[in-house]
Parts: sequence; structure tokens; C-alpha cells
Amino acid sequence: MNIMDFNVKKLAADAGTFLSRAVQFTEEKLGQAEKTELDAHLENLLSKAECTKLWTEKIMKQTEVLLQPNPNARIEEFVYEKLDRKAPSRMNNPELLGQYMIDAGNEFGPGTAYGNALIKCGETQKRIGTADRELIQTSAINFLTPLRNFIEGDYKTITKERKLLQNKRLDLDAAKTRLKKAKVAEARAASEQEVRITQSEFDRQAEITRLLLEGISSTHAHHLRCLNDFVEAQMTYYAQCYQYMLDLQKQLGSFPSTFLSNNNQSSSTPVQSVSTPSVLASASASLTSVSNSIVTSGISELKSSSGSRKARVLYDYDAANSSELSLLADEVITVYSIPGMDSDWLMGERGNQKGKVPITYLELLN
Repeated sequence: MNIMDFNVKKLAADAGTFLSRAVQFTEEKLGQAEKTELDAHLENLLSKAECTKLWTEKIMKQTEVLLQPNPNARIEEFVYEKLDRKAPSRMNNPELLGQYMIDAGNEFGPGTAYGNALIKCGETQKRIGTADRELIQTSAINFLTPLRNFIEGDYKTITKERKLLQNKRLDLDAAKTRLKKAKVAEARAASEQEVRITQSEFDRQAEITRLLLEGISSTHAHHLRCLNDFVEAQMTYYAQCYQYMLDLQKQLGSFPSTFLSNNNQSSSTPVQSVSTPSVLASASASLTSVSNSIVTSGISELKSSSGSRKARVLYDYDAANSSELSLLADEVITVYSIPGMDSDWLMGERGNQKGKVPITYLELLN
């Protein structure tokens, strides 16, 4: 037998199998043929898998909307991902707002009340934008990717094996139907042999499918760990945002009662301190160390003298320009004041490095 003859016979056999399955399926739908039912345990596993797939898709898609509300940006990221290329880096909304505020503040004049406040708000918005990027990246790696791997990997395998199980069942029931119709002893013997073979294939495929479906419980356990990671990422993000805004509130509230106005005339109207919203009162307890870190009398004493003090840095600070000094949480630096310096700042030194540092990031040491 040459290869062509073999291929022709194989195609004919495949066509015959397909026709047999189609006839069996149609007769089952019309109620003209019996159907082998799956055992209750396997049916429950199949229902659990379908339910898991349905809700995993919904949670995954809505999480993507939460992290990136702009549908056009989501489509762009999807296209670049499929092309295996890195999407161009763009400012997110907080970063863009922050940059506008900083540019406006510099335009109005950093020495004016409004200009100074805009710059401070802009810097805070940009820090929030950075935290937002970190949230999206962490959530994508630790939460969205495992969910997507299940939909595009494990569940596709389950679907494939389930389809094979359906075909094996149709083959078995078609063989049973032929056995019932067999009249001649020789035909009955051949049909009985066919039923035994198809029954064995069906049982084997049912076992393979069952083993795969029982892995759904492990999937749930894995997704639970991923959910915890997602919650921790959100906690970190909101804690950072609250801390940034709390620091901004302190900076805005520390403006002196008389400040240069936007037209360089003195103004008798003080910039009012922003009170902490009552809805965040419960969170303030966990940030007591930040709220009580500034000892006003110590700062005033330092500013009025020509000496220096050691100070502990409360949390990280990224210098906005070359005149400032970047800080790392918990490090100890030397600070002192110089005449004519902004009331919100001190000069800081770390080894050979020197620059302005915000007083709200410091705790003076004895």
C-alpha cells in the first residue's frame, strides 16, 4: 500500500467517524437515541470549571478597567503585547496634572503663595502617578497574569479534553446503537467487540478529563494567593497616597500668615491649613509617627541659631532639582538653617552631598 492509498483510506475512515457522530448527536437531540450520561461527580467538576472560567474572565476584565480606565490605552497595550513590543512610555493622569501644576507654579513665580503651592501640589501628584504605575505593574504580574494563564492555558486544555470525551461518548453510543440493530450473529459479535473498545476509550478519556478538572481546586488556591497579593498592592498604593497627601497638607498648612501674593504685594490673608478629613481619622492612628514627627520648638530653635542638628529621615524623598538633596527613610543627616531660607526647608548634609530638604520629612534628634 502506497502513501496515497493510506491517506485516502484514513480520510474515508475519518469521514465515516464524523458522520457516525453527527447521526448519533442528531438522534439524541430528537430523542430517538439513548445517551450515556456522565457520572454525577464528573458533571459537578465540569460545572465548577465553567463557573471558574466565567467569573475569572469577568474579574480579570474589570480589574483591567480599574487599573487602566482609558479603553484606547488598553487596546494599545493589548496590540503591543500581541506584537511582543514594548508600548511607548507616556505620562499617566496624575503625572500629567502634576507637570501642569509645576509648570504653572514656575510661571506664576515660586516665590508667590499660589505659585509655591502649585509646585508643591504638582510634586505630590507626580509621586502619586509613580505609585499608580507601581500598582499597575505589580497587579499585572501578581494578579492579572495568573488569571490570564488559567483562561488561555489550563482551561483551553480542559476544553480540548472535554471535547474528546464528548466524541468518545458519541462513538460509544453509536456502537451501542449498531449492536442493538445487529441481527446476524457475526455482525453482533463485531458490534460487541466495537462496544468493548469504545467503552474502554471512553472510560480512559473520562479519567483524563476528571484528573484535569480536579485541578480546579488547586487553581482556586493559587488564585487566592494572587488575590492576597493584589490586596497588598492596593494597600501599599493607598497608604503611599495618603502619606503623600498628609505631607502636602502639612506643607500647605505651614505657610506663614503673611506671604507674598501673586502680584508681589503683601497679603494679610493667611493660607488656611487643610484639615484632615474625618473619614481618614481611623487611618491617622497608624501614621502617628508622621503626624507628630515635627517638633516645632526644635525647628524654631534651629532656625534662630547658627548651629546644626542631627535629624532622622522619616520617609524617602526624591530631589526635584539640583538644589535639593534626595533622602532615604531612616537615614540620619546633619541639618541647619541659613538666613533668608524658606520656612519649609532646611539645608541638609550627607558626607560631601549638600542640598535643601523639606522639614516635614525630618525628625530632629537630641
